[in-house]
Amino acid sequence: MAKFLDIPESPLLTLNMITPEGWLVEPVHSNCDLDNIHLKDIERTVIAEYELEYLLLEGHCFDMTTEQPPRGLQFTLGTKNQPVVVDTIVMANLGYFQLKANPGVWILKLRQGKSEDIYQIVGHEGTDSQSNLGDVIVVLNSFKSKILEIQVQKKPDKIKEDILTDKDERKGMWDSIKSFTRSLHKEKEKKEIDILNIFSVASGHLYERFLRIMMLSVLRNTKTPVKFWFLKNYLSPTFKEVIPYMAKEYGFQYELVQYKWPRWLHQQTEKQRIIWGYKILFLDVLFPLAVDKIIFVDADQIVRHDLKELRDLDLDGAPYGYTPFCDSRTEMDGYRFWKKGYWASHLLRRKYHISALYVVDLKRFRRIAAGDRLRGQYQALSQDPNSLSNLDQDLPNNMIYQVAIKSLPQDWLWCETWCDDESKQRAKTIDLCNNPKTKEPKLKAAARIVPEWVEYDAEIRQLLDHLENTKKHAILTHDEL
Repeated sequence: MAKFLDIPESPLLTLNMITPEGWLVEPVHSNCDLDNIHLKDIERTVIAEYELEYLLLEGHCFDMTTEQPPRGLQFTLGTKNQPVVVDTIVMANLGYFQLKANPGVWILKLRQGKSEDIYQIVGHEGTDSQSNLGDVIVVLNSFKSKILEIQVQKKPDKIKEDILTDKDERKGMWDSIKSFTRSLHKEKEKKEIDILNIFSVASGHLYERFLRIMMLSVLRNTKTPVKFWFLKNYLSPTFKEVIPYMAKEYGFQYELVQYKWPRWLHQQTEKQRIIWGYKILFLDVLFPLAVDKIIFVDADQIVRHDLKELRDLDLDGAPYGYTPFCDSRTEMDGYRFWKKGYWASHLLRRKYHISALYVVDLKRFRRIAAGDRLRGQYQALSQDPNSLSNLDQDLPNNMIYQVAIKSLPQDWLWCETWCDDESKQRAKTIDLCNNPKTKEPKLKAAARIVPEWVEYDAEIRQLLDHLENTKKHAILTHDEL
């Protein structure tokens, strides 16, 4: 337990844990917003409880023949009774991989499919089994970092196979006909498991309030089952406590995902920039490998259209699709930084895209190693403090010639700052982006710009009040007993 006394009351403070590299720690209880601690407004003592949730199993993997990382190779980690608990992909960046685990005996394997078909494990160091055995046994019995070195090699009859190449791209006409016939039989099965995957991030009680409203707007505009994916690293204990009740009330699925910023990748120190990094740098490794397509929606957005249409949109071979910034509100021309200087010369006639909403074809993204390319460029640019001022937005726009962006129709994202009033009626989503001219507070802007925002907010407030009253009643009943 740590106590901090005699702290100045006037500054706005944030409480965060700096932990050993191999630890994943989360806050499990707090009596205030740990992102925005204003001691002069808090009468009681601020209390926060953190928990060590996972130990990281990290490693580097190389192909013995080429002495290079096997880009796209996939690993699973499990136990004797549960062979697959988590999975991941090997980065081209240093052949790095990480997996969440806990103390105990674990088995690391090549993932079933192309990884297992093409490659075999031929050696390993830092493990707890003989190096010539295919199954890699790892015993986590210490709180210190466990870093493995894995050597793999292509099987003799698979030397010419490429793990990132889709066999379907090389099929002839007859194979295509057979594939089409099989797809007809699978169409019914596909409809039965159809799900809309929505990813978002938030930190602090205010943005978690926006996030809950965004979720409700998504659900109200689709008939497709929805699964929300949230970056767990910075969610408050309050949000994590409430989300199961929301899921039950509104009938959606959810999963909390997390990834430890690799120690070799240039670190960000400001929380906002760290969160921006998570929006773009780890898309290939953040989600289970079975997730093929995902849509990112900013917490402070309101959805007015079925996002299934966006998910099913043809990206024309690009790994992701973004909406370009609007040009229609001409009085903001002086603030359009992408129209001059570096961005004007870099983009030429291409658009500068906003990162508040984007759809990612994760299968394609992983196949072209887009994550490795983005991390490589980030590593080069982030050394300069004047680069990547809007990290999550500047990086994909900077890499537009190496990792293509599909420009989404303008209607997919409307923002009052950049888009004129006439186009608002066609908006499929409304983003509450900051206005550098008026600097209007978000809550005030939300109520003014989006009428249904107030209704959604009141509905969720009613649910939260009901949960709070139920909780108080349960405590009172327990005390009486």
